[in-house]
Amino acid sequence: MTEEPKPRTPRRGAFLLPNLLTTGCLFSGFYAVVAAIDGNLIQGAMAIFLAMVFDGLDGRVARMTGTESLFGKEYDSLADMVAFGLAPAIVCYQWGVDRIAEYGLAWGRLGWVAAFFYTAAGALRLARFNARTVADKRYFEGLPSPSAAAVVAAFVWLATKYGLEGLPALVLGFLVTATAGALMVSRHSYASFKHRATSERVRYSRLLLIPLVFSLIAINPPVALFLLFGSYAASGPLVWSWRRLTRRRRPREE
Repeated sequence: MTEEPKPRTPRRGAFLLPNLLTTGCLFSGFYAVVAAIDGNLIQGAMAIFLAMVFDGLDGRVARMTGTESLFGKEYDSLADMVAFGLAPAIVCYQWGVDRIAEYGLAWGRLGWVAAFFYTAAGALRLARFNARTVADKRYFEGLPSPSAAAVVAAFVWLATKYGLEGLPALVLGFLVTATAGALMVSRHSYASFKHRATSERVRYSRLLLIPLVFSLIAINPPVALFLLFGSYAASGPLVWSWRRLTRRRRPREE
C-alpha cells in the first residue's frame, strides 16, 4: 500500500505575511492619528484609505496561503479598531472641534460627543462581528467599519480641500460622523461582495466598471470617494425602507 501524501504545512514566512499586512493597517491608522494631531488632515484621511488596502489584503492572503489563525483574527480586529474606529474620529475631531467651539460651549461638546460616539460604535460593531457566527456571508449586519471610516475620511478630505467652513459645514461634518457610527451598529444589511467574487462569473461588460471607477477617483479623489462610500452607506437604510414599503402595499393589492 502506498502512503497518502501528508498535507504540506505552510512555512513560517507564510504566517508572517498576513500579519505584516495587518501591521500595515495598524500603522496607517496610527499615522492618521498623528497626522491629524499635527494638522495634516488630508494626509490623515489618505492614511485611512491606505489602511483599507492593507485590511483588504491580509485576510485574502491568509486564505490563499492557508495561514488563517485565531491570533490573526484577533490581531486584525485590534488593528481595525485603531484604523477604522479611532483614527477617523480623531481626524474629524481635529478638523472641526476647535472651530465649532467658537460658536459656543454647547457646539464644542457636540463635536467631541459625535467623535466618541463613532469610536464607541466602531468598537461595538467589531465586537458583534467577532461574537456572532455569520450564516450568510453575502451580507454584513450593519455598515462595515472600513466603509464607515471611508465616509468620514472622505468628507474631511473634501471639506479641507475646498475650505468648507462655517457652522453649517461643521455641524454637517459631525452629523456625517455620528450617522456613520449609527449605521455601524444598525441591523441594516449590506452586500459584502465576497460570495460573488469567489464563486460567480463576472460579465466582461461589468469588468469595464473597474477602470471607470478608478478613473473617476483619479479625477477628484475626495468627491468620488465620498459619493462612492456614501452611496454604499445609504444603501442599507434605502433597501430597508423599500422593503417595508412594498410589504405594506401587497396586502392592499390582494
